[in-house]
Amino acid sequence: MATIHLVDSEKGGAGKSLFARVLVEYCIDRQLDYHLVEADASNPDVGETFSKVISEAKSENGALSRRYDYTRIVFSEAERKADEADLLFDLALKQPVIVNLPAQVFTLVNEWIDRNNLLELEDQHQVRLCKWFVCTGGYDSVRLFLASIDHYGGKLPHILVRNWGLQDDWSHLEEHAVLQAALSKHKIPIVDLPKLSYRERDYFDEHRISFSQALAESRFGILGMQRVFKFLRSAHDSIDSSGMWNKQAAKPKPKSDVTGES
Repeated sequence: MATIHLVDSEKGGAGKSLFARVLVEYCIDRQLDYHLVEADASNPDVGETFSKVISEAKSENGALSRRYDYTRIVFSEAERKADEADLLFDLALKQPVIVNLPAQVFTLVNEWIDRNNLLELEDQHQVRLCKWFVCTGGYDSVRLFLASIDHYGGKLPHILVRNWGLQDDWSHLEEHAVLQAALSKHKIPIVDLPKLSYRERDYFDEHRISFSQALAESRFGILGMQRVFKFLRSAHDSIDSSGMWNKQAAKPKPKSDVTGES
């Protein structure tokens, strides 16, 4: 069953675009089919990052494959553009889709899903939806996450993505009774997005290149490359633990990090 993976946070600055890039890199690393959809019209940074290489074959020795292509859509209140998002469903009939959502489209996305009864079409067309909600750990971020869960009543799977780059202590949420009840009731996986150093993060933002491209071209020193590699490895292991890609995943080939460890 193909999946429409909605990468959301509702508020800007939560690290949504960073996680969307990590999720695409995860597909590349795990040799998973995917199609990227950029829905952020004002700052299409994820789409631009993965628009520089159209295709590149994977070698027998396990060298990284790159196939960067993406589609742009918009969630709009304008009647003439209201059905533009329908392309997401058509794309998902062929392969999993990763959607980088802009901030403040919660209502528009909900209306699109509800208007088309998408949750009722899953079994018929073998297309499901899930939401990766990037959370800062702050009050508003948690509130919006709970609002999204409540809206769908558990019918749309959610994954809580904890952004450790913006919050280095999540223990306060262990005592958040409403959040813990929702996580338990709906069996919501938790994925950790590790902190990426400001130096490397700013470089990726400025140059709009992928992590794998930067590593392949040795854009950083040895220690910088090792930090990026460990960031990706940790994030990808956490995505693995969510189980959201397991049925589609190919077994990854072992590869070495930049220090020569396997």
